[in-house]
Amino acid sequence: MKTEIHPEYVECEVSCACGNTFTTRSTRKRLHVDICSACHPFFTGKQKFVDSAGRVEKFQRKFGGKYFGRDK
Repeated sequence: MKTEIHPEYVECEVSCACGNTFTTRSTRKRLHVDICSACHPFFTGKQKFVDSAGRVEKFQRKFGGKYFGRDK
């Protein structure tokens, strides 16, 4: 392996848009992310809708608003 061609691998502070921060290792000292495991719907189990131009409301009006509900 060649010497002096690899970047320095240091501890990194990651901050998310939701306010969560954690420490990991990276080639950068700081990272800013939009979504992390504390706010991602896959990890939290909560579903978020990102509505652009009223498309969610249009879809819910078309299908009666019960499309996303769970069967009990």
